Amino acid sequence: MPTRVLIVDDDARFRALARALLQAAGCEVVAEAATGAQALAAVDTARPDAAVVDVQLPDTDGVSLARSLAGHDGTLRVVLTSTDPTLVPPAALTQSGAVAFVGKEDIGAADLAGLLDR
Repeated sequence: MPTRVLIVDDDARFRALARALLQAAGCEVVAEAATGAQALAAVDTARPDAAVVDVQLPDTDGVSLARSLAGHDGTLRVVLTSTDPTLVPPAALTQSGAVAFVGKEDIGAADLAGLLDR
């Protein structure tokens, strides 16, 4: 059974790239969101196993959203992403409940499916 993924980013081009990479790796993208509010709603309706979350969103910061998503049912795996890796120091990553941070410039080379798989 493929990992069901939610993509959260306010950039539609990045969501399309992440979707293509995740699908090519065998994941099923079940929802996309441009805001934290949309992401929280999508978790309840789409029931993803994992999420790729941008750190900078228009209505919230991705670290706080990751904490909410990871704590939703205790099993959702979150990978944070950003163009600026300094926005998520190691302590913030640990506190967020996310399993990893992947810079957007490295997203094509990263094993997203492996990070998001249970």
